[in-house]
Amino acid sequence: MASQRISRVFGAVNLGSFRISAIVAGLTETGEMIVLGSAHRASQGIRRGYITDMREATHAVRDAVERAERMANHSVSRVWIGCSGAGLASTISKVEIDIGGRRIEQEDVDHLLASARGSIQPDGRMVLHAQPAQYTLDGAHGVADPVGLHAERLAVDIHVMLADGAPLRNLREAVQNAHLEVEGVVGSPLAAGLACLSQEERELGVALVEFGADVTNVAVYGDGMIMGVASIPTGSGAITDAIASAFGIRRSQAERLKCVNGSAIASPADHREMIPIDGPGEESSGQLARHADDKNRIPRAELVAVITAQLGRLMEDVNKALKSLGFGEKRGQQVVFTGAGSELVGLADFAQSALAKPVRIGQAPHLAGLADAHVKPGFATLAGLILYADADPIDVRTYGVKYQQVSRYGRMNIVARVWRAFREYF
Repeated sequence: MASQRISRVFGAVNLGSFRISAIVAGLTETGEMIVLGSAHRASQGIRRGYITDMREATHAVRDAVERAERMANHSVSRVWIGCSGAGLASTISKVEIDIGGRRIEQEDVDHLLASARGSIQPDGRMVLHAQPAQYTLDGAHGVADPVGLHAERLAVDIHVMLADGAPLRNLREAVQNAHLEVEGVVGSPLAAGLACLSQEERELGVALVEFGADVTNVAVYGDGMIMGVASIPTGSGAITDAIASAFGIRRSQAERLKCVNGSAIASPADHREMIPIDGPGEESSGQLARHADDKNRIPRAELVAVITAQLGRLMEDVNKALKSLGFGEKRGQQVVFTGAGSELVGLADFAQSALAKPVRIGQAPHLAGLADAHVKPGFATLAGLILYADADPIDVRTYGVKYQQVSRYGRMNIVARVWRAFREYF
């Protein structure tokens, strides 16, 4: 790895409500993406994807990035950031132009994409992405590159992701205050989809459920693009809170119980297994937890019961979100769970039974150099940010100026069109 020359370095930060993670990756001269360093730390100043304390959030971002930089032995000044809150919404806009039966040139595509700018209706919100998803030639869908083909009419579907302005500006400011420039803000459903979903899944139709700490985002894909997004204002943190409340213990203890001993599936042995409330090396407060024995242990069955009760409520909300987005009405039944909450043992089986659809857990991709501890669902969005930065997808908002530089009615343009027609038909 050390012998490969790095031609470009990317940095990314994912600001979650439970943890803030950072990654530094390099693109080699052969086109391979290598993770140089990655790190995470407990989140501060963020709730449900919103900045609630600017100073704490900035400190946490700076700390996470510095840890990743030390591991990478390389500093970054610009980063991509993920956005999971800020009222994410997704729309599809279709734009069409007349071609007249001739061969499509790149100039026509540029004209189409420039025209698409006017179709974006943010309604007072901020546009995160406005990307061409697929082209249509005379009603034939799913065209990846129309240049060189003949058509009467050329159309394009533009996927637009929107977010509330004020929360998004707070997110940017928290990163900028950490002495970092923001390369771009990426909606977490888009980043996680790049990391967890195959191109075939996105085309056939799939639902991606980001099970975070304080928010759960549901994104429905079809025909290779996001068809809709819905946010549920609860996550795995609600399970932690329910455990803490049920047994009268600290949240830190409840989180450990959930991660180490928790499960979404009950077993006959759960009633016989007793779980200690205090972790290894943890000093006992002397106060017994509710329902605990004299050694401050609780039956694993009671822990599982609390977890499954909360999961049942979440699955009801996920099911409602899927129905509101029209998932499963035409094609596509696969549901993919990702995010830190999906690391819970037995979640896929529980969700499959509750949703009556096939469910799998989406892991972070195995990028070269990525630490084993970060090849988990909770780091899928972080890895997706790097993949997004490397892909550098087209955004129609950048086409306006470029297209205005072309004089459609100039003499040279007319001559060029006549010459192309002469070569094509004679």
